[in-house]
Amino acid sequence: MAHEEISPDGWAPAKGYANGILTTDGILFIGGQIGWNSDQVFETHEFVGQMEVALKNIATILDKAGGSISDLTRLTWYVKEKNEYLARQREVGQAYQRVLGKHFPAMTMVVVADLIEDEALVEIEATAVLQNRQDDTTDA
Repeated sequence: MAHEEISPDGWAPAKGYANGILTTDGILFIGGQIGWNSDQVFETHEFVGQMEVALKNIATILDKAGGSISDLTRLTWYVKEKNEYLARQREVGQAYQRVLGKHFPAMTMVVVADLIEDEALVEIEATAVLQNRQDDTTDA
């Protein structure tokens, strides 16, 4: 059985990449999500707003794959402005908890010179282990 591409209903098609890939053993790899909406339009041009949208996009892909927030095992953040992140940590934490609650997977943050989409200020990729999917495959 091949791995399954995960793309939420109603999202503009990804060009040259997959939003998510679900392996046959229940590991979900979520490609870097940025702060644009399902039509690939930025509705905000500030860091915390884009970060929250990127996390919501991750949650949407996770839901489409049949997972939940508690299945997230890793987040890798790519940020363009270290100082803005540091200066706004309280707001970052509040936005994070609005989307992911108090679930804190392993995380890495990398400061980068730029991102492919000019308007993007942050990109976040994720990995999740869908427990129910693993249980289903081990019972077979």
